[in-house]
Amino acid sequence: MHLQRKFTHAVAGVLCATCLLTTAAATAQRKKKDKNPVPAAAPAKDTTARPPMAGPGGPPKAAPKKFAEIITPKAKADSGMFNVYKQDDKFFVEIPDNLLGRDILVVSRMSKAAAGMRVGMFGFGGDQINENVIRFEKGPNNRIFLKNISFAERSKDSTQPMYVSVMNSNIQPIVASFDVKAFSKGNNGSVLDFTDYISGDNDILFFDASLKSQIKLGMPQADKSYIQDVKSYPENIEIKTVKTYTKSGSSPMPGMPPTGGGFATVELNSSLVLLPLVPMQPRYFDPRVGFFATSLTDFDADPQSVKRLTMITRWRLEPKPEDMEKFRKGELVEPKKPIVFYIDPATPAKWRKYLIQGVNDWQSAFEQAGFKNAIYAKMAPTPAEDSTWSLEDARFSAIVYKPSEVPNASGPHVHDPRSGEILESHINWYHNVMRLLRNWYFIQASPNDERARKMQFDDELMGELIRFVSSHEVGHTLGLRHNFGSSSTYPVEKLRDREWVKKNGHAASIMDYARFNYVAQPGDGITGADLYPRINYYDKWAIEWGYKAIPGKDADSERATLNQWTINRLQDKKFWFGTETNPDDPRSQNEDLGDNAMKASAYGVKNLQRIMPNLMAWTRQDNEGYSTLSELYSEVIGQYSRYMGHVAKNVAGIYETPKTVEQSGAVYETVPKATQKEAVQFLQAQLFTTPTWLIDKDILTRINGNAATIILSRQEAVLGRLLSVGTLNKLVNAEALNSNTYTVTEYMSDLKKGVFSELSTRKPIDIYRRNLQKAYVTALGNLMKAPELPAGLPPAFASMFPNPTKSDVSSVGRAYLVSLRSEVRAAAAGAADAMSRYHLQDLAERITEQLEPKK
Repeated sequence: MHLQRKFTHAVAGVLCATCLLTTAAATAQRKKKDKNPVPAAAPAKDTTARPPMAGPGGPPKAAPKKFAEIITPKAKADSGMFNVYKQDDKFFVEIPDNLLGRDILVVSRMSKAAAGMRVGMFGFGGDQINENVIRFEKGPNNRIFLKNISFAERSKDSTQPMYVSVMNSNIQPIVASFDVKAFSKGNNGSVLDFTDYISGDNDILFFDASLKSQIKLGMPQADKSYIQDVKSYPENIEIKTVKTYTKSGSSPMPGMPPTGGGFATVELNSSLVLLPLVPMQPRYFDPRVGFFATSLTDFDADPQSVKRLTMITRWRLEPKPEDMEKFRKGELVEPKKPIVFYIDPATPAKWRKYLIQGVNDWQSAFEQAGFKNAIYAKMAPTPAEDSTWSLEDARFSAIVYKPSEVPNASGPHVHDPRSGEILESHINWYHNVMRLLRNWYFIQASPNDERARKMQFDDELMGELIRFVSSHEVGHTLGLRHNFGSSSTYPVEKLRDREWVKKNGHAASIMDYARFNYVAQPGDGITGADLYPRINYYDKWAIEWGYKAIPGKDADSERATLNQWTINRLQDKKFWFGTETNPDDPRSQNEDLGDNAMKASAYGVKNLQRIMPNLMAWTRQDNEGYSTLSELYSEVIGQYSRYMGHVAKNVAGIYETPKTVEQSGAVYETVPKATQKEAVQFLQAQLFTTPTWLIDKDILTRINGNAATIILSRQEAVLGRLLSVGTLNKLVNAEALNSNTYTVTEYMSDLKKGVFSELSTRKPIDIYRRNLQKAYVTALGNLMKAPELPAGLPPAFASMFPNPTKSDVSSVGRAYLVSLRSEVRAAAAGAADAMSRYHLQDLAERITEQLEPKK
């Protein structure tokens, strides 16, 4: 339930600072500003400026001066990572020599967003706008170069020839150059004028270029922009600016001129965070445990090839040195630096405790990894408590409350690309997520929970739902991906067993999209918290796998231990991870429950059928119209469609179970024939046999709904999958490996029998079935046509448009159209009524046009 930008974390995406310090250390970080800062290094006698360096790069505008000539007593000084001096309207930074060449992470956010610049989920105060890694390096002629650093390739051993070769092929781009205005008093640092770089526009400190284009920002306006402040802390620099950009409008319709241009003024905060001198020890990615990851190509890892190293993203949790022996013995210890989330002061007071609980609920998972008090949330300090604390400061993680109509929440994070170390996160909590929660819970749980049978939930119920979403989003910030396979490890019938559900929940992971227990039926006695997701078996195992330290092992040598842990855990299927990116495995689906989609969906449909007769009463709001009725009716339709989709994915499905060579059995297996046939039978009964229970005259006459369109759109969506080139190709290919599989001819016969059952019974064909049969014929005809590729499509993307004429698929499509035309013509002669006859005659002509197209 989140959107992830390209600079949030690797995979997709669902922001950054260094790991948070303990309370005492954090207090030290948030120090008061010193008007007489500690110099960049220990002061020595004042020296004259050094002569210009020889070499290319052009001469500096002026030779460096003495420190006192540039930084006068009237300068306002601030000490920290770099000393910062504000003098008149200029900002100078003093960079110590020992920080030249160090990696610095830059995270940029909008502190305050412009009115009218929102695009989808983006455009709110606190949104991240860019992320980079930079280095300041000494250049010729008394210049300091700013480089933008990429970690795509590496060679670590500087004694080997490969190191020189890799470095020669990976020169990092110089994106800015600064004249050294003066050297530090101790001659071990450089003073730069940063004013123009901060005042101007660049894609290091400010908007990412692609994002800037997306939100239609143009040139910055110098006369309408200014530097608000530059603050220095021990491990970070915070730059706050106000910038005004030209803004182009958007076209109301294609071909029409844009409207709504003008200016957009934003307040931006850029955090420069010093990355650790020694990166955290990475832990290598394993597809059997769902973590986000970051990758690079290592030329040292394989002496006979190159190797792509993929590291999971995780926080640096380490036992304190004095507790290491306790940790080795299995005693719980507190980490050096816990994970702390601050609650945005803008959050309504009544929801704060639930957000905090959602974070603290993860403590039990970290206890399984050997840590106590490893993660917690608390309110952000007030200005009176700490005047230096800022929501934009990249040292602090937070749950940021956004006054948005977007019904969502997201949990992105920022990590060190060298190691995968998560440094900080800003969870985006959009106000209207509560509407999403109301709709979900109403549709999936109201038959079992009376509290959900109204449009305004009590605060306690809404708070409990907020707590669950908070936990889910925090899971993402800990590095965990969606585990869409988790719910498939539970038997469907057990989801109706009250005691079993109380003990095990209805899914093994809160990282699944297993919202609420829609399988439970009235009378099962399952209600309240037993309908909600919870942090469960898989989540605790994943945290253990990702965070438990293995003393005495480096990243390479610990892999054998981690592999054995995984093999042992997977003896119990509830620890299985099913990726969110597999289009073929029916076990890995969002919004589903249980190990059998047909059984689970049948129970879900029964609950929807209980809601429909009560929908008008339960959505009624005095002095209001029917917009809420329309919204919730659409939710019923949408939930029904999900159930049909869950079932359809079983047809031609392929199970994917990643394994190492130490594990036996296949990685890829075709869904059993019996399961596929069960799926087709279900769809015939629940979808292609018209679901008339969805058609309520009283509802449709109040929301102006079109019954025929509502039914057909559901059926067309599923037919599109069932009769797709991809589905039929998978069936054909499965026959080559397995003699006992669901053959494409048997499948097509089963499908046709249900869709055209009236051909043998001669029963009247009503409007719903006529529409379905037309859609079937159209889909079948498409199987004989080569796809029309978009103009200019690169050859590499041609596989996205499979060509049925290059396989048996077109042969199958043609054969069934020929057979169907004969049956349709015969049935038309003895049709039960005129409309049925007209329809069948029309179908015969359509089929002829597809088989014998006019040139």
